[in-house]
Amino acid sequence: MSYFTIAGVQMHALHHGDNTEAMRHRIDVLMNRFPQVQMVLFSELLPMGASPHHAQPLPSDTEAMFCQLAAQHRIWLIPGSMFEQVGEQIYNTLMVINPLGQVVTRYRKMFPFRPYEAGVESGTEFVVFDVPTIGRFGVSICYDMWFPETTRTLAAMGAEVILHPTMTDTIDRDIELSIARTNAAINQCYFFDINGAGALGNGRSIVVGPSGDVIHQAGIGEEVMPIEIDLNRVRRERETGLRGLGQPLKSFRDRDVDFSLYRSENGSSPFLDTLGALAKPVRNDQDIF
Repeated sequence: MSYFTIAGVQMHALHHGDNTEAMRHRIDVLMNRFPQVQMVLFSELLPMGASPHHAQPLPSDTEAMFCQLAAQHRIWLIPGSMFEQVGEQIYNTLMVINPLGQVVTRYRKMFPFRPYEAGVESGTEFVVFDVPTIGRFGVSICYDMWFPETTRTLAAMGAEVILHPTMTDTIDRDIELSIARTNAAINQCYFFDINGAGALGNGRSIVVGPSGDVIHQAGIGEEVMPIEIDLNRVRRERETGLRGLGQPLKSFRDRDVDFSLYRSENGSSPFLDTLGALAKPVRNDQDIF
């Protein structure tokens, strides 16, 4: 079996506060209207909002509620991400729940949006998981996709679909749409980039096929996107090439070049070290007063 239906959910929610009941209602309505859906994916930081003050240890009562919902509707559920408290540290963490209501894996965002996402630690483990008889899925969160090494690593681990919740409310969303298409094309995989709406994002979620083709792009308001994908398309294009042409994954595997940059301890170089501190820009008042 290679067909699988994923519903991305782009919805309005509170920036600071508990959105879980609204998410529960949205899932109930979604599954009543589109019973063919097998997986539901929400946007980044949707359950408890975007404030680290709402961080909680995992597992939690919130996670248990989502597990109950997944079991009730017999769906795979990725309820966006939420801030996780681990001792004194805070992570931006995503959970993957199977149709039995079990958390099969968790993923901590590797690239917090620094310097703006201050005080949030970086995860260090790539995460893929298998949907039995269907295929392998990888997960990443928001700013992670700006670093091509993240998606390339997931593809090298066998991921055929990338599930990518985001919370972008800034003027760079149009660039992210291009990055989503590029990541899908150069890794020959499906890419589900699901953004929030209103206070938790400016919408324009995008679903991209393994040729970099736009399957659907949402508007700026609330939207539910049930989309059937065919994993055989990924396998065929990885075998014969993107549109019968380039085979980037095979070419990367068979490369002669050695990327020496990645052998350094911090992935830096003499040039990168000249760029200064990772800090917010400051206002120049020199010529104003």
